[in-house]
Amino acid sequence: MTARTVRLVAVVAALVAAAPASGRDSLGVFGGWGAFRETRPPGCFAIAEPDGGGRSRGWRPFASVATWPGRRIRGQLHIRLSRAAAPGRPIELVVGGQRFALGGGGADAWARDAQADAAIVKAIRNAPEMRVTATGATGRRFTDIYPLRGAATAIDAATLGCARRL
Repeated sequence: MTARTVRLVAVVAALVAAAPASGRDSLGVFGGWGAFRETRPPGCFAIAEPDGGGRSRGWRPFASVATWPGRRIRGQLHIRLSRAAAPGRPIELVVGGQRFALGGGGADAWARDAQADAAIVKAIRNAPEMRVTATGATGRRFTDIYPLRGAATAIDAATLGCARRL
């Protein structure tokens, strides 16, 4: 097992250990990505940590693609940055050679709309990695890098995990 896989398995184990309290079930680990189903609110998501993982000021950075049946949302991107982005500064996602402007605030970033979500998920399926670049509060730019091995399978598992609820 690679160090990245060991870290992801540790994250999965921590999430599953919290399952009785949160109503979260593991749907599997695929490469560097995990897939989960939650009962409150009902939803399923694929999730990964960036290379280097680590916590920054009390939170863990991640990228997720979620399905929320109650809201009729499928394939919604959410990025928790490794540090807070400076207000009003752009947050850019590069997947393969495609560039996407993300909206967000503080440590969180999202696709601007459902069409952008769909284009990003399509790009994730065909690229080896994605990079999220932002400017932190100190004015320094930073980049979080996510290998995408296993991402497509984890996204599919999350979508199927909530298929009966859509």
